[in-house]
Amino acid sequence: MSAQRALSLLAALDEAGIPAIVDGGWGVDALLRAQTREHDDLDLVVALGHVARIHAVLGPLGFSPHEDHLPVRFVLRNTAGEQLDFHTVGFDAEGGGVQQQPNGKTFRYPPEGFVPGEIGGVPVTCISAAVQVACHIGYAPTPRDARDVLRLCERFGLNVPRAYESFASPSA
Repeated sequence: MSAQRALSLLAALDEAGIPAIVDGGWGVDALLRAQTREHDDLDLVVALGHVARIHAVLGPLGFSPHEDHLPVRFVLRNTAGEQLDFHTVGFDAEGGGVQQQPNGKTFRYPPEGFVPGEIGGVPVTCISAAVQVACHIGYAPTPRDARDVLRLCERFGLNVPRAYESFASPSA
């Protein structure tokens, strides 16, 4: 998914009054304010209450349901293979986003975890570096995960999580 395409899809959601917070790989690049790699998809944090409207907005653009794991997440895909991965949350009184997890627990995106970023020179709201790193803990990292986490830790002065230490250079 190109930066221009990601921005056009974000604009379509915004024009429909659906706030979307950039997460995942594009979220990392939005924080770094530069595209560091190719992206297979666009991950977005959205309000669970907007799911029907998201389908209504993106359906005419060729997107149809590919995976449905609601209330945790859902995936839309088009025939060109473009994919949107939506992480659905309920926003609490403080502005944090509470997401159900497959194991029955919840994950809370803290309100300070929604920060400004940039894709292709265009301002976007994205998930903070600290929250991105926290979301990459608890599973075996892939080399791509490691590159993203190490870039965030270096740029934002965060401690490298233990699971990622073996990917870090000795001088890191």
